[in-house]
Amino acid sequence: MSTYTPDSADEAKKSALDVYRAMWLSYAEAAMTSDWQSPKLGQFATGTALSSMTRGLYGDHHKGVVSRGRPALNPSVSSSKPAGTPTKIIVTDCGDSTHWTRHYADSGQPADEEPDGKRRINAVVEKQTDGSWKVVEFGVQEVGSC
Repeated sequence: MSTYTPDSADEAKKSALDVYRAMWLSYAEAAMTSDWQSPKLGQFATGTALSSMTRGLYGDHHKGVVSRGRPALNPSVSSSKPAGTPTKIIVTDCGDSTHWTRHYADSGQPADEEPDGKRRINAVVEKQTDGSWKVVEFGVQEVGSC
């Protein structure tokens, strides 16, 4: 007998979106000091996603680069599998980095030439063996991709 309830898929989707948002906000918080060892990152991400974030922050730490602000997020679920009780959810977002900028900590000068703006982000969020949801991978496209 299945323990499926009509809200199972909806609850899973909500959890996936919550974890996706929490991952980016934790990353933005860690980026304020380039804290590549922030324990919050591992609460919401694992695998390739966690590795990408920690590598980026580690590099910024060594360059003396920090971030200001936070991204504006607008995620939605584009697919979930299996349908009744999902364990894998694809999140699509049009994240806006306009108010999330990188600077040299010592001078406050901009740290890169990249434009800020809206970018398509695709992420895979999976249910873990302990029942939690975590982002396992994500891809960020160029500015103007959404």
